[in-house]
Amino acid sequence: MTLSSISSTLSRRPGIRLGLLLAAPLTWLVLVYVVALAALLVTAFWTIDSFTNELQRTFTLDNVREITGEALYRTVTLRTLGVALLVTLIDCAIALPVGFYMAKIASRRSRHLLVIAFLMPLWASYLVKALAWRSLLSNGGLLDWAGGLVGLGSPGFGFTAIVLTQAYIWLPYVILPVYAAYERVPDSLLDAAGDLGARPALTFRTVVLPLVVPGLVAGSIFSFSLTMGDYITVNIVGGANQMLGNLVYINSGSNLPLAAAIALIPIVVIMIYLALVRRTGALENL
Repeated sequence: MTLSSISSTLSRRPGIRLGLLLAAPLTWLVLVYVVALAALLVTAFWTIDSFTNELQRTFTLDNVREITGEALYRTVTLRTLGVALLVTLIDCAIALPVGFYMAKIASRRSRHLLVIAFLMPLWASYLVKALAWRSLLSNGGLLDWAGGLVGLGSPGFGFTAIVLTQAYIWLPYVILPVYAAYERVPDSLLDAAGDLGARPALTFRTVVLPLVVPGLVAGSIFSFSLTMGDYITVNIVGGANQMLGNLVYINSGSNLPLAAAIALIPIVVIMIYLALVRRTGALENL
């Protein structure tokens, strides 16, 4: 078959052309994401032989009973969920006014500079940012010095440090979709609301906010899911606190089925979160 005949066949059959175009990315998606996730789900229902330390590939619910029955896992799950919710709320609270200023008030030049400023942390290493916060929060660090001026000190390493560090690291992932959502709000709507006598707060609540909700939802999905799965920040600034990611990491070397079962918890939580978000209809407007 010559190249001209192949080209002629592809031009007549758009389905084959589309299939060839999507074959490579779909193969990558299936192998890297679907197969890996399926392997994780299956491993969670296996066990480790306590004598030989070998993997027993027989179906059992022992790991599920352990993570749902022991208080340790319930406590760590609630702590991880609390951190994820706090980080998401803080980032959304910062993103709403900052995104509005960037999209509707700042000049074109300032807008571009602000977008670059919020993109720049994404170019820096994750570890560098976490270690920088460790330095800020340590005794004698910048926060300890600044807090001492007003009679306060650094919060040190622990729950507060985890929330502050992760809120900083994931903030660009919330600001950028919120800013994009504000960009899609027509200025004519704001002008019309002002002409009809609506106060700025009423205009924001009844006109702007409903249109920005899809961007806010997109950002919250990023910050919530990334916080639920993170363990590096907790190792660096978390002190004695543990989160689900740390338990997965600790058990992955000695008890892989238990680690896989623990990893199912954030997956289930995120699926519930997405289901709740879907019920609001926000996902359809992304």
